[in-house]
Amino acid sequence: MVEHSDRQNAKLALILVVPAASIGVAMSLFIAPGIVGTIISVLGGLWLIFLPLVWSVLRDRYQLHLSPPKYQELLVGMVLGLLMFGIIMGTYWLFGQQWLDAADAKTKVQQMGLVNPIFFLIVQGYFVLINSLIEEFIWRWFVYKKCEILIPGTGSIFLSAIFFTLHHIIVLAAYTQWQGVMLGSLAVFLAGVIWSWCYLTYRSLWASYISHAIADLALSIIAWKTIFG
Repeated sequence: MVEHSDRQNAKLALILVVPAASIGVAMSLFIAPGIVGTIISVLGGLWLIFLPLVWSVLRDRYQLHLSPPKYQELLVGMVLGLLMFGIIMGTYWLFGQQWLDAADAKTKVQQMGLVNPIFFLIVQGYFVLINSLIEEFIWRWFVYKKCEILIPGTGSIFLSAIFFTLHHIIVLAAYTQWQGVMLGSLAVFLAGVIWSWCYLTYRSLWASYISHAIADLALSIIAWKTIFG
């Protein structure tokens, strides 16, 4: 039986975490593009990492640990990741090239200081290998578990997927036309559902992290082609 205090704590945690991602990307892409927006976005990213860590250790009394991956988790992660990779690349070749505004994307990349190809590759390497893990930690390990307190069962999968989608809508609006925003938001939501299901099934981030990293690799390839292709 979930106590009232646990539900209140879960609500407070979500209020403190979920909007921070949207505020960060909105500042860097729309409200204050350039150095100010980038600084605010970085600070927001640090908040998204450290608040769940501090909350889990000090408030939830959770002992952080890294469990080794099981074979089934690795297999599921690879299969899901390759499937997502194919869908993303296929959608891009069919529709994305018409929906992406390459000139506007280049302008925003210049504002963020990512015009150097080597530096761009380094950032994309971080995006694929590290940021995907950070997102899984935030949105599956922390946010999903708080949603599970509020809505036990599969309902928490969809609630956490909605929260995961919100800031991606802002990112999509910065780089694509409305068709791309709608299709991309649906894709992000479905990916959030799949990755939350992975966490519910295995109580581990390995399957969701591996598939997330492979999906982000497809996005990095598209970003490279759009900016430098």
